[in-house]
This record gives sequence, structure tokens and C-alpha cells, in this order.
Amino acid sequence: MVEGEEGVQNRELYALLHLSPRASNEEIRKAYRQWASIYHPDKYQDPLMKDTATENFQRICEAYEILSDEYKRQIYDIYGMEGVTAGLELGPKLTKVEEIKEELERLRRRQEEQKAAAQFRPSGIIAANLSLPHFLRGDGLMRGMNMASEVQSVISEKNAIVIGGNLAVRENAGGGAASVLLKHQISPASSVEFVGSLGLQTLLGVHTTRHLSQHCTATMGLTASLNDGSINLSNSWTRQLSEATYGNIQLSLGPESFISVGWQKKEEKMSASGDIKMGTDSIGATAHYTHHFSSKSHGRISGKFGSSELELEVGGGRKISDFGTVRMLYSIGIQGIGWKFELHRSGQKLFVPVLLSRHLNPMFATGAFFIPTSLYFLLKKFVVKPYILKMEKQKKLENFGKTMEQVQEARAAAEKAQKLLENVANRKRSRQEETGGLVITKALYGNLKVLSKSGATNDETELQILDVTVPLNFLVNDSGQLKLHEGVKKSGIMGFCDPCPGEPKQLHVEYTYRGNYYEVTVDDYEILQLPLTSNSI
Repeated sequence: MVEGEEGVQNRELYALLHLSPRASNEEIRKAYRQWASIYHPDKYQDPLMKDTATENFQRICEAYEILSDEYKRQIYDIYGMEGVTAGLELGPKLTKVEEIKEELERLRRRQEEQKAAAQFRPSGIIAANLSLPHFLRGDGLMRGMNMASEVQSVISEKNAIVIGGNLAVRENAGGGAASVLLKHQISPASSVEFVGSLGLQTLLGVHTTRHLSQHCTATMGLTASLNDGSINLSNSWTRQLSEATYGNIQLSLGPESFISVGWQKKEEKMSASGDIKMGTDSIGATAHYTHHFSSKSHGRISGKFGSSELELEVGGGRKISDFGTVRMLYSIGIQGIGWKFELHRSGQKLFVPVLLSRHLNPMFATGAFFIPTSLYFLLKKFVVKPYILKMEKQKKLENFGKTMEQVQEARAAAEKAQKLLENVANRKRSRQEETGGLVITKALYGNLKVLSKSGATNDETELQILDVTVPLNFLVNDSGQLKLHEGVKKSGIMGFCDPCPGEPKQLHVEYTYRGNYYEVTVDDYEILQLPLTSNSI
């Protein structure tokens, strides 16, 4: 038996027959016979009991049909029921796990390629420059605006095209340009790009990129300007220095020649970068550091230093949706004091830099930093956070309402299944009580954190917890032992169900053994093996 990539996800059928994922064919047949003897419809005369037995007997037969078939079991272990029902041709053409995986992966890749080929990926940037000093002088608030947009599309397996344009307006002057980029993948290690631009900057260029090794990439470029006939040569190298760190060197020869050395580091909680650039007419350095306080909020500090600029930015941002992030930065430097507002959503970005003052007045600079910071924390505490909590509660109630009907049906089916186990479970319990063996006195499955917080049962806790005392007593073997296998989700066990979808679940068991009382709590996929003296109360 080879375990599949999906791991513990594809083991419901094993839970249903109370089997280990490594069970032999003989163990599968034995388990099927045991459960079939309990749920065979011919054993019941009452119509309701007969219907319940028929439903569960069909589940047992389906599980046995899949697990007893070598090929179906291999597919199920790798891809679950989705793989079993995918309609793959079984038999001589697919006889090994590797062949089954390869066929399913081929079908998935083809679907993903078709989806990607038909999809456009747009992106764009809008920057609106505002100036408070200009506004106070009566010259208007807007100093200028820049807009850039592009659309990328995959036109074949090795070719992609990017069409873009930009427009810049500043006071009484403006202009724009349109560009086209065609990218061709020469081989897995190299690619080439052809660039053309028409407008204020009319140029033609070609860039080639090649992976020199597993950790090193080089790019060379040649660009010719049709406006003044100048030519620019560029070369850059990028190397992976560690698992999360990259270094790069860039050299450009042309009207504005320069050389720059930089690095980038990105981890789960932080990202940082820096570079030093030396050119024929200027020299400068930049650096930034971003720290993620949580999955939704982050802080950022960045700086620029050089012969023509000196600026420090401090601020932070917050994720407002799965695809959207807002950020506010405070900047101070030789250009003056200002704020910058940013909105990022998928590939779209909006920048609104606001110049507050050209004079570096200490009092004004302090107020410009602390006033919006204080306002942010006050709004977060008294407006934003209460609103978010309210929306999360409302969303949780809506999701709970949607799944309520399904959960109630699953609970009803589990309770019916338990009724058919009850007689055998009671007989086993009586025999264990007579010999001082293993007796399950109480067993609860579900979101036990709700019960521990409230301290008492109510409508909410009862909906998220299921009493499974009967099925566990049924699973106690003749030797007075009980084992629930590791990695098998317990909601799939006969007489169980998932009482709280999406919530972490645990199983709490109280039992007696040889006159002593014990209790134990295990996670949903954790092994349970009773009795254990370490569980003594």
C-alpha cells in the first residue's frame, strides 16, 4: 500500500469500516462481513429501521467495493473519491500508482493550461500628486497625474504578449506612450523579449534571460531610441544567496550610465531590500523594511539617500479583503513633509502622494506624524475593529445557517446508525462490566472548546457536539480494547458525523477499567488506544 499525496484527507472509507489505511485484503473482508452482519436490511422488520439499515449497508458495500479492488484503492489513496469517479480506464493501461498519478496530473495540467490561455491578466497604476501649498496659494490642489496600464495574455505554450500604455500630466505639460512586449520561451532555461514603444519615448529593444545555474540568472538587453538615435546596453545578474535572500548586480551603458548592487530578503514575518546605485551624474542608496505583525497588518520603513534626494518614509498598511490592501506612509526629506496613501487590489495600484509643506518645521513635522497615527489607532479601536467583529459574526451566522440543514441531516443519519448498533453495544458493555473490562461511560465528539468555555450545555454547544458513547462501546473488541487509527478522520466512523464543519474537532472519552475511572481527549486525526493507565483521573 502506497499512501497518497492527499494524506489524511482520503481515508473516510477506512474510518467507515474501522480499518487502518495499511489494512490487508483479509482485514478488509473481515471488517466488511462484521458490518454487513449488523446493517443487512433482512435483519429488520420495522420499516424505518429497515430503511436506515439499507442506507448504511449501501455505504458499507461501496466502501468494500473500492477498498477491495487493487486499482480503485490506489486511486482513492492518492486522490480520494474524486479520483475514483473521474472515469479513468482501469486495468492493463494503468497498473501502477505512478501511472495513475501521471494520467491524472496530465488531465489537470491540460485543464489549467486551457484556463490560463483564455485568461487575460490586467494590471495598472494610477498616481495622483496633490500639493497643499499650491492649494493654499490658489493654484489648485492637483500637481499632476500618472497612469499606466498593461494586459498580459498567453497566446501559446511558449509565447506571451503584453500590451501597455502610460500617460503623464504635470501642470501645463503632458504626454504618453504605447508599448508592446512579445516574450518567447526558447527553452526551460532561457527566454527572449522583444520590446517596442511609440510616443514620447519611441524605442525598440531586445532582452534575453538565461538561468546559468539553479541559483543564478543573467539578463542582457539592447535598446535603441528612435528619437535621438542613442543606444543603451544593460546587463544584470541575480543570485540566490540563501533560501530567502537574493542578490543582484546591474550595469547600464548609455546616455545615463550606472551600476547598482542590491539584495532582497523575504520571509513569512518580514521583507527587506536595499541597493546602492552609482551613475555618471548621481549617486544614491535606498532601503526598505516591512514587518508583518499579523496576516492582515504590517509596518514599513524606507529611506533614500543620495546626491539629489534625501527622504525617510514610515507607515503601515492593512489587508481589507482577500485581494485588497491599504497603506499610509509619512514622509520627510529635502522635498518637504508629506503623506502617501496607497490602495493595492490584485494587479491594480492607486498612489496618492500629498505634499503638506516644503519647509521642515519641527512642530509641523511632529504633528503631521502623530495626528494621523493617533487618529488611526482611535478609529481602529472604536470604529474599525467593532465593525469587523460585527461583520465576522454576521458572516459566521450566515455560514452556520447555510450548513445547519446539512448538519441536521448528518446528525439524524448518525443517530439512526447508532440505534442499529445499540443492542450489540449494550451486550458488549454488559460483558465488560461483568469482567471489569473496558466500559465507555461517556464520549463526546466535536468542538469541545465551545463546551469548555461555556461550562454547561446549551443550544449552541449541543449543535456542535455529538454523543458517540454507543458506537465506541460497539467498537470495543472481545479482549476489552479499543483502537481508533491515526490519520483517520473520526467523523467518518459509523455512528459519527461532522457536527461543526470548518471547526477543529476533538474526541473526549471517559471510561472505566478494572474499577478505576479514566478520561482522555484526542484530536480529530490522533490515535486513540484504550485502556491506558496514564489516562487515570
